[in-house]
Amino acid sequence: MEQTWWKEAVVYQIYPRSFQDSNGDGIGDIPGIIQRLPHLKDLGVDVVWLSPVYQSPNDDNGYDISDYQAILPEYGTMKDVEAMIEKAHELGLKIMMDLVVNHTSDEHRWFEESRKSKDNPYRDYYIWKDPVNGKEPNNWASDFGGKAWEYDETTGQYYLHIFSKKQPDLNWDNPNVRQEIYDIMNWWLDKGVDGFRMDVINLISKDAAFPDDPSVNYGKHSSSMEMVANGPNVHHYLKEMNEKVLSKADIITVGETPGVSTEDAICYTGFNSDELQMVFQFEHAVIDDSKEGLGKWSNERFDLVELKRILSKWQVELHNKAWNSLYWNNHDRPRVVSRFGDDSAEYRELSAKMLAVTMHFMQGTPYIFQGEEIGMTNVAFDQITDYRDIDTLNAYHDLVEEQKRLTPKVMMEFVHHSSRDNARTPMQWENTNQAGFTTGESWLGVNPNYTKINVAAAKEDPESIFYFYKKINQLRKEYPIIIYGDYELLNAEDSEVFAYIRNYKDQQLVVINNFTDQTVSRDFAIPADAKALIANYDTDLGTTLRPYESKAYLLRKEG
Repeated sequence: MEQTWWKEAVVYQIYPRSFQDSNGDGIGDIPGIIQRLPHLKDLGVDVVWLSPVYQSPNDDNGYDISDYQAILPEYGTMKDVEAMIEKAHELGLKIMMDLVVNHTSDEHRWFEESRKSKDNPYRDYYIWKDPVNGKEPNNWASDFGGKAWEYDETTGQYYLHIFSKKQPDLNWDNPNVRQEIYDIMNWWLDKGVDGFRMDVINLISKDAAFPDDPSVNYGKHSSSMEMVANGPNVHHYLKEMNEKVLSKADIITVGETPGVSTEDAICYTGFNSDELQMVFQFEHAVIDDSKEGLGKWSNERFDLVELKRILSKWQVELHNKAWNSLYWNNHDRPRVVSRFGDDSAEYRELSAKMLAVTMHFMQGTPYIFQGEEIGMTNVAFDQITDYRDIDTLNAYHDLVEEQKRLTPKVMMEFVHHSSRDNARTPMQWENTNQAGFTTGESWLGVNPNYTKINVAAAKEDPESIFYFYKKINQLRKEYPIIIYGDYELLNAEDSEVFAYIRNYKDQQLVVINNFTDQTVSRDFAIPADAKALIANYDTDLGTTLRPYESKAYLLRKEG
């Protein structure tokens, strides 16, 4: 397997709106990011991925872009971005930008032109269709609730929006659209950025027949995402992007790809595919989705045997063929310690450390989401009006107010478990007003537990989650087996312990993680001369595993 820097890197995701505010307006900004870059250097990451900072009306917090070559004023200026790139590079950090090109904002100049008339030069930059029997062109449902088509009075046609109606889908079948996007990407590379995370990139090619979705059910807040994922020309377009942009620079690329199988991922990221380097797959990220057909809206607990099956499948089936991304959470997913661990005062730190070892000792490039390194948790705001996420607000409206499928109490329990705003509460820097995020009033409420969970407190405690993540990042640089070793799951049906081994050259790594708050006994026959690489307890009791205990041993293979 070829050794490359991006396989060995650790990526840290910043959600700029919630990271650090520098001017007191309650919104995180780029000067704030510059201020905190030394924190990321101290943590030992290599790449900083920024969620969008481009010009946007903020219907979906920046994932609705109205100008790809301008910066939203509340985040700063292009000069600030240039200064951020320069400062990052001085510190040895790389910058990865978010590329959102399945759709734009309806306030983008292209769309404003497109909707003026059917013969406008920009008309075919988007997907416009005539009504069918006086209704939508097909029955597709938006991922944000409701229908995926919006009627436009001016021209009497519908345009497609897989997400918000303010996020019209681009028509990638138009070569002019593709060239515009490649020009934008090259423009950013010329600015010095070091790669792209590509938002829902596997949705860019639609079936030209636009068939109905046989599984759509508006009453269950369903989505027609699967109807547009992995479309007929997506690989042609990504190979073209690679040829015209990606292959010309030594950069990192990762595609967000809902609805992919391991076979799909190998097509996108195979070592000879000439497309992307890795993808974000969603199988483990939707493991606790509703069994009642409500999508992610549930408060169900995941099944460890199923989690092991999913993660192990991706490890084994991509080995020597393609490269994995490793992540627990991001700006769209609840906090890992609340979801897969235990965020109680007794077990939060232990389970956060255990989860870090479980994921980061697998094969792939790990992604840390801001606040994960100090064990930030989900938030439980009292009222739906305390939330800002369009997906959460739409779901509450649909499921509680319109369809009356759920009571407000039950829906709020689901929101506390599943809302994207769990990940978007401001970064908790210190035990001061607004957690040190802003001197003003934050755009989204701060999690009240900031008084105990914050960066300043973590850095005062040598046993904190922060220093544990830092140690893992150091171990990855010292031991190639963590990066390049193969993977084998142990005891697949064990519903309490997640254990696996890695093999590389003459070494073997044994990783053992107790996912429960109980003391259990497991004998993995670790030899006396094995080297303990990391553990979240001070002492080793051998076959006894305490609540959320995690440990990894390095062995020399015989023969």
